Amino acid sequence: MMTSPIPLCEPFLNGNERRYIEDCLATNFVSSVGAYVDRFERDFATYTGSPHAVACVNGTAAIHLALHACGVTAGDTVLVSDFTFIATANPVRYLGAQPIFVDSETASWNLDPARTVAALEACARAGRLPRAVLAVHILGQPADLGPIVDACARFAVPLIEDAAEALGARYTAAYPHAQVAGRQVGTVGLIGCFSFNGNKIITTGGGGMLTTADPLLAKRLKHLSTQAKLPGLAFVHDEVGFNYRLTNLAAAMGVAQLEQIEVFLARKAAIAARYAEVCARRGWTYHPVLPGTVPSRWLASCLVGVQRDHLIERLTAAGIGARPLWLPLSSQAAFLSCQTHGTEIATKLATEGLSLPCSASLSEAQLDHVCAVLDHA
Repeated sequence: MMTSPIPLCEPFLNGNERRYIEDCLATNFVSSVGAYVDRFERDFATYTGSPHAVACVNGTAAIHLALHACGVTAGDTVLVSDFTFIATANPVRYLGAQPIFVDSETASWNLDPARTVAALEACARAGRLPRAVLAVHILGQPADLGPIVDACARFAVPLIEDAAEALGARYTAAYPHAQVAGRQVGTVGLIGCFSFNGNKIITTGGGGMLTTADPLLAKRLKHLSTQAKLPGLAFVHDEVGFNYRLTNLAAAMGVAQLEQIEVFLARKAAIAARYAEVCARRGWTYHPVLPGTVPSRWLASCLVGVQRDHLIERLTAAGIGARPLWLPLSSQAAFLSCQTHGTEIATKLATEGLSLPCSASLSEAQLDHVCAVLDHA
């Protein structure tokens, strides 16, 4: 019998976090200047295989900077995954642009590549291409980007990856697209966007990162994130910028967390395997893995049918954190007027899906308890 509640997904601070943060305090570098910001960017670029990484204050800011750097402005449109957390689409509206939502496919729950290509073709026929495609790697599962990469290249539309939930996820050599195979998520498109919120694969207590292979674009992203201030002592700013800098304190935690990421990913994979066994016994559908990919398993999610809300009640009563999956963004009040390309799969995910406890710190006893409740619910 568990005596303490089991949270859905909490940070696991088991490495050098305290040591590095105390170093910041001892040296008085606690704000946006300090050695850990540069180190975090370098370490992150090395880990993901991206030539450049630019730290910022959170994942939403990363998406905002990416869209802004791609020239998204008032009156533009951006193709966006319909099934995702609302932070993916909000920055489109910050810039006065309009999302066009694309439904998911069943193989990975990510945006449907065929529908995405069809949406681009429809926009081209109408003479109004979107300014960007914003593809999400939902819940840590890589999206099927191959056909989308080809279509974006054909229409010269930038591809931005929302990899907020997917740090460590990757495409294997078996993925059937040479430009994508072997890459980590966030390094396929023009810009990748990551989040380090408290419940993400690694955390800085908040924070985000942008990745890109383009050195000039990386320089511009850094410039925009630091109030667009020109070098030198004088306060000269050459455009409207943003106060999106990451603090040295947060970066210190990020460095420590990144040192442990393979341990976190391995534990999440083991937890997912246990839940997949339960789902197989119960006739439920665990989040499928797209062939040729390795997910990060950020959240442990499954489809349980019409009993979803009842099951969440049972889990909650047993002290187990469980949460429904997101509603389609096209059904949210702020986006009701937006164009959509299908809603069926996103609606099914929203009505039948839930996420289960999956912290890297989840003990075997806790996992046994969750599985036992699931087996008898």
